[in-house]
Amino acid sequence: AEMAAARLSGTENRLVSLPLSRIRVIMKSSPEVSSINQDALFLTAKATELFVQYLATYSYKHGRGKEKNALTYTDLSHTAEECETFQFLADILPKKILASKYLKMLEKEKRDGEVREGDDEGKEEEDEDEA
Repeated sequence: AEMAAARLSGTENRLVSLPLSRIRVIMKSSPEVSSINQDALFLTAKATELFVQYLATYSYKHGRGKEKNALTYTDLSHTAEECETFQFLADILPKKILASKYLKMLEKEKRDGEVREGDDEGKEEEDEDEA
Protein backbone atom coordinates (compact mmCIF):
# COMPACT_ATOMS: atom_id res chain seq x y z
CA ALA A 1 0.00 0.00 0.00
CA GLU A 2 2.91 2.32 0.74
CA MET A 3 4.38 1.79 -2.74
CA ALA A 4 0.98 2.43 -4.35
CA ALA A 5 0.55 5.60 -2.29
CA ALA A 6 4.01 6.79 -3.33
CA ARG A 7 3.15 6.14 -6.98
CA LEU A 8 -0.17 7.97 -6.76
CA SER A 9 1.27 10.98 -5.00
CA GLY A 10 4.17 11.24 -7.45
CA THR A 11 6.79 11.01 -4.69
CA GLU A 12 8.21 7.77 -6.05
CA ASN A 13 10.76 9.61 -8.17
CA ARG A 14 12.15 11.28 -5.07
CA LEU A 15 12.71 7.89 -3.42
CA VAL A 16 15.26 6.95 -6.11
CA SER A 17 17.86 9.08 -7.84
CA LEU A 18 18.20 6.97 -10.98
CA PRO A 19 15.81 7.64 -13.89
CA LEU A 20 13.18 4.87 -13.96
CA SER A 21 12.63 5.31 -17.70
CA ARG A 22 16.29 4.49 -18.45
CA ILE A 23 16.21 1.48 -16.12
CA ARG A 24 13.06 0.25 -17.87
CA VAL A 25 14.85 0.52 -21.26
CA ILE A 26 17.84 -1.43 -19.92
CA MET A 27 15.62 -4.12 -18.41
CA LYS A 28 13.58 -4.44 -21.63
CA SER A 29 16.80 -4.90 -23.62
CA SER A 30 16.98 -8.41 -22.14
CA PRO A 31 15.23 -10.88 -24.48
CA GLU A 32 13.74 -12.78 -21.49
CA VAL A 33 11.85 -9.70 -20.27
CA SER A 34 8.45 -9.07 -21.81
CA SER A 35 6.79 -6.80 -19.24
CA ILE A 36 8.02 -4.99 -16.15
CA ASN A 37 5.96 -4.62 -13.00
CA GLN A 38 6.18 -1.07 -11.61
CA ASP A 39 7.26 -2.34 -8.17
CA ALA A 40 9.98 -4.53 -9.74
CA LEU A 41 11.23 -1.50 -11.68
CA PHE A 42 11.33 0.63 -8.54
CA LEU A 43 13.09 -2.08 -6.50
CA THR A 44 15.66 -2.67 -9.26
CA ALA A 45 16.37 1.07 -9.34
CA LYS A 46 16.72 1.25 -5.55
CA ALA A 47 18.92 -1.87 -5.39
CA THR A 48 21.14 -0.46 -8.16
CA GLU A 49 21.43 2.83 -6.31
CA LEU A 50 22.40 1.08 -3.06
CA PHE A 51 24.93 -1.10 -4.90
CA VAL A 52 26.60 1.92 -6.54
CA GLN A 53 26.67 3.64 -3.15
CA TYR A 54 28.30 0.56 -1.58
CA LEU A 55 30.87 0.32 -4.40
CA ALA A 56 31.74 4.01 -4.06
CA THR A 57 31.98 3.90 -0.25
CA TYR A 58 34.09 0.73 -0.27
CA SER A 59 36.40 2.12 -2.98
CA TYR A 60 36.79 5.40 -1.11
CA LYS A 61 37.60 3.72 2.21
CA HIS A 62 40.02 1.18 0.72
CA GLY A 63 41.60 3.46 -1.89
CA ARG A 64 43.58 6.66 -1.81
CA GLY A 65 40.35 8.63 -1.60
CA LYS A 66 40.88 9.41 2.07
CA GLU A 67 44.29 10.97 1.35
CA LYS A 68 43.01 13.16 -1.48
CA ASN A 69 39.48 13.52 -0.05
CA ALA A 70 38.18 12.34 -3.45
CA LEU A 71 37.04 9.13 -5.13
CA THR A 72 39.01 8.38 -8.29
CA TYR A 73 38.62 5.97 -11.20
CA THR A 74 41.79 4.26 -9.97
CA ASP A 75 40.13 3.59 -6.61
CA LEU A 76 37.16 1.98 -8.39
CA SER A 77 39.29 -0.16 -10.73
CA HIS A 78 41.49 -1.27 -7.82
CA THR A 79 38.36 -2.37 -5.93
CA ALA A 80 37.09 -4.30 -8.98
CA GLU A 81 40.44 -6.07 -9.25
CA GLU A 82 41.14 -6.77 -5.59
CA CYS A 83 37.78 -7.31 -3.88
CA GLU A 84 36.06 -10.62 -4.63
CA THR A 85 32.60 -9.07 -4.29
CA PHE A 86 33.31 -6.63 -7.12
CA GLN A 87 35.50 -8.78 -9.40
CA PHE A 88 32.65 -9.20 -11.89
CA LEU A 89 33.17 -5.49 -12.69
CA ALA A 90 36.84 -5.93 -13.67
CA ASP A 91 36.02 -5.83 -17.42
CA ILE A 92 33.91 -2.71 -16.98
CA LEU A 93 36.41 -0.94 -14.69
CA PRO A 94 39.81 -2.00 -16.07
CA LYS A 95 43.02 -0.51 -14.74
CA LYS A 96 44.14 2.49 -16.76
CA ILE A 97 47.14 1.86 -18.98
CA LEU A 98 48.89 3.99 -21.57
CA ALA A 99 47.80 3.45 -25.17
CA SER A 100 51.43 2.69 -26.11
CA LYS A 101 51.57 -0.06 -23.48
CA TYR A 102 48.28 -1.50 -24.75
CA LEU A 103 49.56 -1.57 -28.34
CA LYS A 104 52.71 -3.37 -27.18
CA MET A 105 50.54 -5.94 -25.39
CA LEU A 106 48.54 -6.52 -28.60
CA GLU A 107 51.74 -6.98 -30.60
CA LYS A 108 53.07 -9.46 -28.03
CA GLU A 109 49.76 -11.35 -28.19
CA LYS A 110 50.06 -11.64 -31.98
CA ARG A 111 53.70 -12.80 -31.77
CA ASP A 112 52.94 -15.37 -29.09
CA GLY A 113 49.98 -16.64 -31.11
CA GLU A 114 47.60 -16.53 -28.17
CA VAL A 115 44.08 -17.68 -29.00
CA ARG A 116 41.42 -15.09 -28.29
CA GLU A 117 38.09 -15.99 -26.70
CA GLY A 118 36.10 -15.46 -29.92
CA ASP A 119 38.47 -17.64 -31.98
CA ASP A 120 38.32 -20.36 -29.35
CA GLU A 121 34.52 -20.61 -29.59
CA GLY A 122 34.69 -20.97 -33.37
CA LYS A 123 37.11 -23.88 -33.08
CA GLU A 124 34.86 -25.70 -30.62
CA GLU A 125 31.94 -25.43 -33.06
CA GLU A 126 34.10 -26.83 -35.89
CA ASP A 127 35.12 -29.77 -33.72
CA GLU A 128 31.47 -30.54 -32.97
CA ASP A 129 30.62 -30.49 -36.70
CA GLU A 130 33.33 -33.06 -37.43
CA ALA A 131 32.24 -35.45 -34.65
